[in-house]
Order: sequence, then structure tokens, then C-alpha cells
Amino acid sequence: MDNSKHSDVDIEILLLGKWRFNTSSERITIEFKDDMTYEQTKVQTLLLSRTKELITGNKFTGVWYVSQKKLYLNVRNMPKSFFNFRIPLALKISLADILATINSVFMPEIFEVMRINDSQFLIRDKEELVIGTKIIMKMH
Repeated sequence: MDNSKHSDVDIEILLLGKWRFNTSSERITIEFKDDMTYEQTKVQTLLLSRTKELITGNKFTGVWYVSQKKLYLNVRNMPKSFFNFRIPLALKISLADILATINSVFMPEIFEVMRINDSQFLIRDKEELVIGTKIIMKMH
């Protein structure tokens, strides 16, 4: 499962699909699509972090790429955010999406890919090591 033998493109190919992993404060499901977009759902597990979830929402979409064995996530939308609201007789104002996009340009989420194969990956999220497991979709 060592990534030293994998190029950035190899890592991107292995990441395609749906993954689940837990951090010390969140349960995360993320689907990496082959058009380099992603959909992510974050559920806060700590009671004090729940207020953050109410403000930002728990679903995010954006673009992703791998460079120098690091995974970059650039958030583009927070579709279920408190700050995405509609003003009567006007267009939908997505303040959260605007802030997320601007913030993501300057500070994307960056994860160091430590090891990866077709069913598990190990990333470093700041100081925490996180193990991801690929979710296999069963066909009926």
C-alpha cells in the first residue's frame, strides 16, 4: 500500500470512486469523479462542532487534483448552507458559495497521501493520520 511507487496520475486513478473515513471530529464520505470534481458529506461527531455544521452545511462540492503526492480539494459549493438563501423576487444569493470559492482559491484543503491501493488509503490531515476505505457499490 506504499505510494512511493505511484505517480500523481496513478494516485488520481486509484482515488476515483466513493470513499469513507473518520477523523477525530468528523465522519466523511467523499466521491471523486473522473471529471476532477467531488461531492463530500461531513457529519460532525463532536457536540461543540455541530454549530459549525448548521452554519456551513454538511455537503460540499468542488474540484480536486493530486500534485507531488498531495491531494488538493477546492470547495466550490456548499448547497445546504445557512448562508445560501433566496430573496423574494430576486436571484438566489449564495453567499456561502462565494466565500467558499474565494477561501478555497487561497487555502485549499491539502492532504498528504501516505499510502494508497484500490481499497484503502492513508492520508495526513494536518497532524492527524486518517485511513479511508473505498465503498464498493454492489450491482443487482
